[in-house]
Amino acid sequence: MAAIGDTIYVFGGRDAEHKELNELYSFDTKTINWALISRGDNGPPHRSYHSITADDRYVYIFGGCGVSGRLNDLWAFDAVDNKWVEFPSPGENCKGRGGPGLAAVRGKIWVVYGFAGMEVDDVHCFDFANKTWAQVETGGQKPTARSVFSTASYGKYIILYGGEIDPSDQGHMGAGKFSGDVFVLDTETLEWKRLEERVESGSHPGPRGWCAFAGAQRDGQEGLLVYGGNSPTNDRLDDIFFFALSQT
Repeated sequence: MAAIGDTIYVFGGRDAEHKELNELYSFDTKTINWALISRGDNGPPHRSYHSITADDRYVYIFGGCGVSGRLNDLWAFDAVDNKWVEFPSPGENCKGRGGPGLAAVRGKIWVVYGFAGMEVDDVHCFDFANKTWAQVETGGQKPTARSVFSTASYGKYIILYGGEIDPSDQGHMGAGKFSGDVFVLDTETLEWKRLEERVESGSHPGPRGWCAFAGAQRDGQEGLLVYGGNSPTNDRLDDIFFFALSQT
């Protein structure tokens, strides 16, 4: 899911029979109403395990698992003109993947890590001004390769928490090895930094992946909201945490 103003947008996923979907729904948080916006050939192909983010006008969809394999395409739904836009393909340098980080930061869409048959640690960005993709080399305290982590943008920064760093041999039915660290990527210097966290007693979510997450505000502070997910013991979690970004 991703939100623009008072409206939440939901795209794709899998149904009870594990079939990939491509419907786009909206949920108006003021009227408490759902609406089906698009389906069928109108918009991105069917998929699950994709990533979604939004800015003030567009809802962006990248990658995921399609009917015939992992995808690396980028689409946007224009919430003003009520139509889909397909962007150029990044090509083979950016392999099709599920569970990547996706962020809209300062005129670019950033694709961070993900699972492409293995956990990967590459970073790619799409520049809206010239409609081109680029793979960028990052440095600093670089996180290990991972997927299905929680992501938020904060000014020029991309925040990364947790995720799967070693997949389970049972696929989506099992628990792999998860991280509980928080990293930040400066999209100007392309340097990673591991954040030193100040943790209240018992308030750290610990290692986990597959969470629901969103950038949020709490008590006037920007931060990352994390709900649920999967634990290293393969337990499905139902707790909620807020990571406050007092400074970066």
